[in-house]
Amino acid sequence: MHRQYKHSLFRQARRLVVKLGSSIVATESGVHRERVGRIVAEISRLHEDGYEIVVVTSGARAAGLARLGLKRMPTRIPEQQAAAAIGQIGLMSLYEEFFADHGKHVGQVLLTATGLRDRSQYINAKRTLNHLLENRIVPIVNENDSVAIDELKFGDNDRLSALVAGLAEADLLIMLTDVDGVYSGDPQTQGSKLVEVIKGPGLDLAGGGQSGRLGSGGMRSKLLAARSAGHRGIPVVVANGLEAGTLGRILSADDSVGTLFLPSDSPISNRKYWIAYGVPVQGRLLLDEGAVKAICERGASLLPAGVTAAHGDFRAGACVACESADGVEVARGLVSYDAGDCRALLGKSSSAIESELGYYICDELIHRDDLVLLRDVEEQSGGNSERGGRK
Repeated sequence: MHRQYKHSLFRQARRLVVKLGSSIVATESGVHRERVGRIVAEISRLHEDGYEIVVVTSGARAAGLARLGLKRMPTRIPEQQAAAAIGQIGLMSLYEEFFADHGKHVGQVLLTATGLRDRSQYINAKRTLNHLLENRIVPIVNENDSVAIDELKFGDNDRLSALVAGLAEADLLIMLTDVDGVYSGDPQTQGSKLVEVIKGPGLDLAGGGQSGRLGSGGMRSKLLAARSAGHRGIPVVVANGLEAGTLGRILSADDSVGTLFLPSDSPISNRKYWIAYGVPVQGRLLLDEGAVKAICERGASLLPAGVTAAHGDFRAGACVACESADGVEVARGLVSYDAGDCRALLGKSSSAIESELGYYICDELIHRDDLVLLRDVEEQSGGNSERGGRK
């Protein structure tokens, strides 16, 4: 059944995002030219076959380490930024050189978390990617590590690749790393097996895994990225990029290659994807049981009567997490009132808003159009408020 699904899925996929991890792109002595050249050749062949491909690459900081005489990633942010500034030049020049060998043009796209939190910049980035793809240019995307500050960074390019897949409205996200995929346990432990297909709550079956010396991710970050991309309706494959021919084998539905993460049956819209994963959470609202049921099962807006506490110092329009009484995050959304005003309205009827605050914006703390249910909650509750399609 899964093989039939794979054949159908990959046969229809035309727009791909291919993410190359630091373990694929770089070594302690710099960029791994042979490996990058081989993967570029594979991507170019797929491009010739009519695929539209966005490359999300790690390795800028790692590529700069050798020139700085360092063996490990430094812990201080200015040193990491310097490594990125040095390495980014050589890394992009290499991509340009290798793709040119196959008659392909590339376009560099540098993104930051602070930029994409702004809705207009998010839309502009989306338009840029679409324009490049429509003109048969291969976008090469990386986080702008030379200027990003630690608390505002994507954290790793796994998360960035999922966000780019949503921006590009990709049909498939392929994450190439130095392991074969997701295992049922520690890959080094006897009896641990490669998991071919994961759906929904199965994302929790594999834990973390430490990142390598050259990278900032790990298997946990890939699981989280797969969950977010799946929430948008985009399937994800995690596979070993050290082996030649991996991309072609994935698209031929070879069951022995990688782990396939199946997408949500009820994908959210592009705007709600931005709310859920492109905007930093700046506060928390605690909900009573009735409010959780209302938003998860009936697709309702969040009213002040169902909120028991408000944590953080956020302004109206900020993204806040909505949590159940036991601390589980059930949704995220753009709040209509400042934190202090939310605290003044706790447990009160919407009809009391104007008398309590001296002004009135709307009845809801978070309107249903600005509220995103998180995937695992949707599957457990059977909620159906997120059937917005992939627009």
